Amino acid sequence: MRSISLFLSFFGLLLSVYGQRPPIDNLPAIGLEEAGFNLDSVNAFIPALDDFTQLDFRGLVVLKDNQAVIEWYYNSTERATINDIRSAGKSITSLLLGVAMKEGLVQNLDQDIYSFFPKEKYPTLNEDYKKIKLKDLLDMSSGLDADADDSDTPGHAMHWVYNDEWLEYILDVPLVNEPGEKFVYADINAALIGAVIEETSGMSLNDFAKEKVFGPMGITNYYWYTNASRQTVAAGTLFLSTLDFAKLGILVANEGKWANQQLVDIGYIDRLLTHKVFDLTEWWNIGDQYGMFWYKNQETINGKTVDYLWAAGNGGNQLVVVPKEKMVIALTSTAYGSRYGHARSRFVLNKVLGALE
Repeated sequence: MRSISLFLSFFGLLLSVYGQRPPIDNLPAIGLEEAGFNLDSVNAFIPALDDFTQLDFRGLVVLKDNQAVIEWYYNSTERATINDIRSAGKSITSLLLGVAMKEGLVQNLDQDIYSFFPKEKYPTLNEDYKKIKLKDLLDMSSGLDADADDSDTPGHAMHWVYNDEWLEYILDVPLVNEPGEKFVYADINAALIGAVIEETSGMSLNDFAKEKVFGPMGITNYYWYTNASRQTVAAGTLFLSTLDFAKLGILVANEGKWANQQLVDIGYIDRLLTHKVFDLTEWWNIGDQYGMFWYKNQETINGKTVDYLWAAGNGGNQLVVVPKEKMVIALTSTAYGSRYGHARSRFVLNKVLGALE
């Protein structure tokens, strides 16, 4: 059941539709009609969301033009509730690399991975890393012997993610394909991006995010697993509220800005928005293309073509950015390991996009 305030049913519906909710710092509320939504269309799909038989749908937040339009929570979830967004954390790691570029820690995406890790400090560093560029990691085309669907590959997360120190291990994983040629989804790619940020900043990815992004954006209630060696799991294990998940999407919609502060390199965001390197239609039926740890889709809804990019995490966790509309849609769910999690989130997304006039 949806929970928006202490009011029940009818009063809760009025609060959600007309935007009368507790204020959010830097995000004023706006009514649905004023934001460009058809009120009848929204009211028509509200019962479907309320009637999901599974009790693991958590929240829907819609932000448009830096204003809060929809903030609905379900199944005892509240604004402050944090959930594991799973692999959508990879897309947040991508944004943090753009922050590192703005800070001058990384010069460009053509830099090879070998150059970031001194051999005397990391004696296990594999010579193959001279061939792998940052852009190859971001496109899941590193060529490393790692595959999220094959636990027998040496770079699979199960071989390193539970260690108190994993960097020396992953820096020795060899190539099996030429970098840049083949899409193979693997956690090691995001882990290496996180390791580059940690090595160049001298901070854990968790602390880097806190100082450079989460702090300035007012994101204080979160958790990101970091091991005993201060290495953060850049591929996932990030727990955020639905609202804070949505707020991070504003960095994409606003070309790296939060309020009047440029947090992410603008050139990096431009590439993130436009770079599409692999066709995924045969790999995943709801993802069209991929690049920069973000999925890119185009759909026709009610005769209108909508282009958007999105982060995806197991269980139906999705962060959708519609650049043309300056709109962000965050959906959280704990349907981990299910077949229906992402399908349900796509259903909700299509209802939201279909209500936009």
